[in-house]
Amino acid sequence: MDYPYRLLPSYQIRPHWCFRGLLVVIAVFMSVSMRAAMAQESSPQQSGQFTIQGTVVDVHGNAVGGASVRLEPKEVGIALVTETNQQGVFVFCAVRSGNYSVSAEKSGLRSRVIAVLSSARTPESINLVLKAGENTNADSGAAPAASSDAMTFADKPDFTVAGITDWTAAGGHGSDTSLRTSESLSREAIKLRPDNNGSGISAPSAAMSSELETRLRAALAKTPDSFEANHQLGEFYLRAGRYRDALPFLQAAFKINPANQDNEYDLAVAQKETGDLTQAGDHIRSLLARDDNAKLHRLLGELDERMGDSIAAVNEYEKAVRMDPSEQNYFLWGSELLLHRAVQPAVEVFDKGAEAHPQSARMLAALGAALFAGGSYNEAALRLCAASDLNPADSAPYIFLGKINIVAPDTLACVEPKLQRFVEQQPTSARANYYYAMALWKRGRESGDPRDMQMVEHLLVKATEADPSYDEPYLQLGNFCSVERDFDKAIGYYTKAIELNPQLSDAHYRLGLAYGRTSQPEKAKREFQLHEEIEKQQAAAIESQRREIKQFLIVLNGQPGSTSKQ
Repeated sequence: MDYPYRLLPSYQIRPHWCFRGLLVVIAVFMSVSMRAAMAQESSPQQSGQFTIQGTVVDVHGNAVGGASVRLEPKEVGIALVTETNQQGVFVFCAVRSGNYSVSAEKSGLRSRVIAVLSSARTPESINLVLKAGENTNADSGAAPAASSDAMTFADKPDFTVAGITDWTAAGGHGSDTSLRTSESLSREAIKLRPDNNGSGISAPSAAMSSELETRLRAALAKTPDSFEANHQLGEFYLRAGRYRDALPFLQAAFKINPANQDNEYDLAVAQKETGDLTQAGDHIRSLLARDDNAKLHRLLGELDERMGDSIAAVNEYEKAVRMDPSEQNYFLWGSELLLHRAVQPAVEVFDKGAEAHPQSARMLAALGAALFAGGSYNEAALRLCAASDLNPADSAPYIFLGKINIVAPDTLACVEPKLQRFVEQQPTSARANYYYAMALWKRGRESGDPRDMQMVEHLLVKATEADPSYDEPYLQLGNFCSVERDFDKAIGYYTKAIELNPQLSDAHYRLGLAYGRTSQPEKAKREFQLHEEIEKQQAAAIESQRREIKQFLIVLNGQPGSTSKQ
């Protein structure tokens, strides 16, 4: 029987396997041999990591399969959730030493919360009994397991946005390369926002129908003073993303019937999208006075952000979540925090969003980006791996994984098999071949296995063939040849990378080194100069970008007056 488990920052995701290093451990246990097998798995192969196991039964002592078991750290940390097998057995692999509480539930039945100390190589098996009306708070004071059917956020978050400041002196975790990668991932995660920018107006399901447009225009020509004719044509253009075309018809409909809230909402959206922000705000506030709802707060948040009032925007997104904890509202709130480098608050919001919406791949991907920005590389990788499991056809989680794997100082659990799946599913994708090659290269440096290095070169060449305009594989092929001391060949690859991207500063630097190794000092000097000039230009551009985005100042609950610069 398989023992999948799910890592949660208090949320649920699809099952994935216990990982040890880069190997996926898929253990098949029979109930009679379960303890012995798990004892072997918890041998001291990984210092400070242990296995917690047990069974879930009903009041009659019968095993309960498919029960949800939750392992909650006593201190700040990541909660784990798994399910029992048909014999009622559950297993948590590679758990760090510490104090935990464990509980189970199924079909409205709950167990008591049991305190667990993960500090023994072979822990005793835990027995959880499901009962009707059991108080899961009885033993430990832990909160009951959250339901994904209702809003799970507490009355107040654990942070307050107290102000904003310039971000030009922003610190970060790890090297400058890691910081730049985290900024890039954050920007890409924010792009996972819905196409309607939080407005609630859905995109058309197919290309705009010219026949429908003709019919709507004909209807308006017959009855130019009709509210319905003006509104329907305006809404048609709005849903097609033709905001300027929509605006006059929605305005005409508003003059005919200013009490119609749907039309006024559409008018506010069109005005927001065409840059008439003041009028859009007036309409939204007028609507809020009549009907205070989450959709309007979400739209007002988008408007506030465009007007440069980021604190008002994040407060509106929070209000939207409290009124309607939808996946979209959670994502917009979290991405607003991440946009302004409030990393830990963004993690908290994406945590709760993923708990409430366990099938949201983009929520997990954004959570991974936020965790990486906070320096939690392994935790980020696990969330991104889970996101790739939820939607294996989506490239974004794999690309995020590939990027963080390159800059992370150590090998990240689960990354290599996911990137292998990426290249198996998309064998002609340049990115799939490139990122899998880089994962194998990292492992090859540790293992020294020449077969890994042969595969690395093969995959990098495939990446250049799949997309000849993609510069990174050429740069890495140059690095590969330099390691093999084939500097003439390396020079060719570096030159090609620079031809594709003259601003690729690392290629200039590496090319300078290769010229130096082949006794071409003047060429080497020129490349080093170009490298330095590009680095200065890029540093200035990054500083300018940071000035454009203000950083939130955060006050943590229980720490009055303190701020946290993420």
